Amino acid sequence: MAGEQGATSIADFEKSLDELEKLVRDLEQGELSLEQSLAAFERGVKLTRECQQALKTAEQRVEQLVQNSDGSLESRPFTPDGSAG
Repeated sequence: MAGEQGATSIADFEKSLDELEKLVRDLEQGELSLEQSLAAFERGVKLTRECQQALKTAEQRVEQLVQNSDGSLESRPFTPDGSAG
C-alpha cells in the first residue's frame, strides 16, 4: 500500500503543479477581473504550499544505497554532503 500512496502523491503533485502553471498563465494574461485574480492568487499560494510539502516529503524518502567493505549493500538516508547519517 505504501507504493500506491507514493504513486498517488506523485500524481497529486503533478496535477497541482499543472494547475499552478495554468493559474500563472491566466494571471499573466491579465484578462481576469480583480476578484478572479485574487481567487487565483489565493489558490496558487495554497498549491505552492502543497507542492513544497510534497517535495519535502519526497526528499525525506530519498535514500542512498551504500556498498559496505564486505560487498553487501546497505540503504542509508541520503545526505547532500555524502556523509552517512
